[in-house]
Parts: sequence; structure tokens; C-alpha cells
Amino acid sequence: MSIFGQQLRQIRQQKGFGLNEFAKEIGVSPAYLSNLETGKTQTIQLEILSKLQQELHMIINEEVPENGHTLLRAERISELLLDLHRTNPTAADYLMTMVEQGVELFTVRSSDIH
Repeated sequence: MSIFGQQLRQIRQQKGFGLNEFAKEIGVSPAYLSNLETGKTQTIQLEILSKLQQELHMIINEEVPENGHTLLRAERISELLLDLHRTNPTAADYLMTMVEQGVELFTVRSSDIH
């Protein structure tokens, strides 16, 4: 499975879209979407790529270094939090506080170990 396909499937599922439902949403067949996710199809029309980026807030980059996935996830989390903040600022602030506290907790523990 390609990195793109893995990312596509993961984000689609996290957003709660079923394969058939999402294929219809972006105007492709479920078989084509499945083939994109599994890497059986390597070609994609720019219009479909644009729809994927809009619907799933995907960052399309096949040549992501291994540690780059952490950066992609951090960027995606940032986008999700900003979206949430528009609709539910209290929930977004709560989640950001929890992440900050968690990072601080692990940073303190890491410095105690070294």
C-alpha cells in the first residue's frame, strides 16, 4: 500500500466516512477509491486530488521521510483543532490544554531520566 493510500484510508476512516459514501461524495466509484487506498491505482485526476485535499484536509506528498509522518500528523491535528475551535471553542481549548500538559509532563519525565 502506498503512503498516499494509507494516509487516505486512515483519514477517511477517522472522519467517519465509509468507502461507498466517500466515493460518492468525491465522484468516483468505490472500486476506484479502494484501488487508490491499496495502491493498485497509481494515477489520479487533479480534480479528484483537489477534492480529497478539500474533504479530508490531506497534505499530498508521496516522498515523506519516516519522521515526516509525525510532522504531517501534527499539521493535521492543528487543522482539526482550528476547525473545532470555529464550532466549539471550549472543546478545542480543553484539548489544546491537555496536549500542552501532556507534553510538559513527558518533557519533565524525560529530563529527569537523562
